[in-house]
Amino acid sequence: MTNTVESLFDTGLERYKAGESADALIPVFKEICDRAPKSSAAWTCLAWLYLLDDKPNPAFKAAQKAVKLNPQDPQARLNLAIAMLETGQKGLRQHVDAANQLMIVSPELREEIRSSIEDGFSRKPDWQSLAKVQTWLFEE
Repeated sequence: MTNTVESLFDTGLERYKAGESADALIPVFKEICDRAPKSSAAWTCLAWLYLLDDKPNPAFKAAQKAVKLNPQDPQARLNLAIAMLETGQKGLRQHVDAANQLMIVSPELREEIRSSIEDGFSRKPDWQSLAKVQTWLFEE
């Protein structure tokens, strides 16, 4: 029996929420991206997992694809900004600003990003790039 892309995605998310390591989940989300290359959500998840696993170059590529597929996703923009910070690239401020604009329009998205950042720190406590982006997004 072949798993559908949707069931693979749901299972991957459940495993992530249960605390499974990024390293173990990267192959799952790579397969999802291979099978559903236009799934922004899959690319966003893959980028996040790469970032958690200290692999900023593949994270950058995955985040770029996620943003290209869905420019209105603040998590994809957040991932891209973090990957750009970690790979020493310029131009990340536009992605932080775009994420901020999207969060202003939607309090639900703002809370999702806040939760995502908390999750990131729970898995990678000394994550400097995430701390910088958090400051930029939530400095009030």
